[in-house]
Amino acid sequence: MRFSRDWLSDYVELPRSDDELAARLTAAGLAVEGVEERGGDRLLEVDVTTNRPDCMCHLGLAREVATLFGRPLESPLPAPADGGPGSVPVELADPDCRRYVARVVRGARVGPSPEWLRRRLEALDLRPINNVVDVTNFVLWESGQPIHAFDLAKLGGGRVVVRSALPGELLVTLDGEKRGLDPEVLVIADAERAVALAGIMGGLESEVTEATADVLIESAHFDPTRVRRGAARLGMHTDASHRFERGADPGACRAAADRVAALLAEIAGGEVEPGATDVFDDPGFSSLAGTLDAGRLARFAGFEVPGEEVERSLAGLGFAPERAGDGVWRVTVPSWRFYDFRDRRPDGAIWEADLYEEVLRIAGFDRLPSALPAIAGPDEGGSDGYALRRRIRTVLVASGFREAVNYSFHSREAGREMVGVGRPEDALLIANPLSEQLAVLRRSLLPGLVESARFNVRRGASEVLLFEIGHLFPGGEAAELEAVALAGGGAPGTIWDGRRELDLFDLKGAVEALAGAFGVRLEARPAEVRGMLPGTASELLADGARRGWMGRLDDPEMPFPLYLAELETAALGAAPPARPVRLPSRFPGVATDLTLTHPAGVSWREIGEAVEAARPGELVEWGMKDRYTGEGVPEGAVNTTIYFVYNAEDRSLTRDEVQESHEALADLLRRRFGEAGRKA
Repeated sequence: MRFSRDWLSDYVELPRSDDELAARLTAAGLAVEGVEERGGDRLLEVDVTTNRPDCMCHLGLAREVATLFGRPLESPLPAPADGGPGSVPVELADPDCRRYVARVVRGARVGPSPEWLRRRLEALDLRPINNVVDVTNFVLWESGQPIHAFDLAKLGGGRVVVRSALPGELLVTLDGEKRGLDPEVLVIADAERAVALAGIMGGLESEVTEATADVLIESAHFDPTRVRRGAARLGMHTDASHRFERGADPGACRAAADRVAALLAEIAGGEVEPGATDVFDDPGFSSLAGTLDAGRLARFAGFEVPGEEVERSLAGLGFAPERAGDGVWRVTVPSWRFYDFRDRRPDGAIWEADLYEEVLRIAGFDRLPSALPAIAGPDEGGSDGYALRRRIRTVLVASGFREAVNYSFHSREAGREMVGVGRPEDALLIANPLSEQLAVLRRSLLPGLVESARFNVRRGASEVLLFEIGHLFPGGEAAELEAVALAGGGAPGTIWDGRRELDLFDLKGAVEALAGAFGVRLEARPAEVRGMLPGTASELLADGARRGWMGRLDDPEMPFPLYLAELETAALGAAPPARPVRLPSRFPGVATDLTLTHPAGVSWREIGEAVEAARPGELVEWGMKDRYTGEGVPEGAVNTTIYFVYNAEDRSLTRDEVQESHEALADLLRRRFGEAGRKA
């Protein structure tokens, strides 16, 4: 919306710098998007939000400037004068007209406007028409109150009726268009017919022309919703409807009508008829009020606003603060902010936070301290749950997986395909599902991940590495639980990376890396798991309790094997543990190997548990180096090569020291797992 700097300066002393003016207005919520030089004037392009119709005029914007810079506001609107009732009767036959002011100026000479008036309108790209119409446009852009002028002689019966349009009623508007009306449209009528669209546009048959002598000035207030509905129905948008739709000031009707009457007397030579018809159905425009407590304001803002500053800011904006105690004010809202503040608390008072905003935007949001408020409860940034999920994401992303987010519900069939970690009861059905594919609350994350994998494969993906963290809904009396699931398959990377197809051990490695990041040791035990290929599945145990599943998806239609895992996040602990820092020994270590020939039925887990149980104090690292079956290995047996690293923190170990400990461990393993030990 465009504003003239020269015009604004009629009401308030402006700062010399356009940049300073623009910066202060923008910081207060009235963004200045540009300044244009035109004919010795400078025009400000201001983005006035829909909740601030009071600032869609020069006087309203000047009020903001005066308050921001602490300068007096010089309002040209006259104080209402009691001149008795007007000569034109007005009937409000529809409750969507809340106020109607009618003033009469007799003997006006319609003609060109004076230079100052033409210049004001042309600065805003408004075309001057004649002095009567130009004055109504001037007062609209000055005060924000739409005004319409009728030729009084053309009003049948010399009276005004505000009513709903009749079915099939016709009206030719000022733009020359014949418009068919219906009862949704509010009209201004005389004793015989509709003569104007209320809040939108006047009618051609009652317009002011050079032959007009007596002018009826209309200054009214119409319900915003009714004007918006009527304008949309007719496909119209005018300066008047733009303001009425957003909530014009019901308290400005009389003052704006008096201002127009005075200007017409000055530039059109008319005589203002004493008195005015003012029909006002006030639904509480001037009674909106609430309380502002300085202590609560300080806690909300993070800094203390002095009481004098609070009063000065509110009073400058037109509010009426009255002290109701130490640091407490009873604040009445001005009529021009009624629609911005009309949403009230259950007790009928306005929301106190709305008053905080008015004080703080004048005080300057830059005074707010640079600190985030404390958040308690499950959304607290430093909660254990938040840290747990963040650590899970970090570990799995580092392992090459990407996070997926799926719906918390799926089809009945998908829910039956896989066991999942949250399945003690029957599935919870959605009462009004969007579709049969979203009919039950999930008891496993795997159906969603599998469908995401299939979705990618159908679009040409040669590999899938996905994970998801989410809640499961076991049903019955069982509580919700949180789980993390993984899905991996295909051949990631390129041939330059030594590209190969993923297998079950890649997925197992990712699960173990996740558990290891939390200091948790998981045990994989073979099991039959629904939805997974027999012979590939295992259950995941922590401290002897089953906490998850792992295996290969039983789906022959997948172009590559897809491996899945699901684990309760509670098995990982409440939060990631602090990582101890252990400096490596400054003395050299000794590395050695052991090749153990044992039956193929002996699992690596059994061997590992035996090493841990008999682990010498100097053994700092060990692991599987190789497994071999073939020539030289007895049938039904396997050679497992294990590497061992021995080290001490206080000295260099000798080969003899290592040999003694290593031979004792090797003998134990041979006796327990070797061919002879197994036969015994």
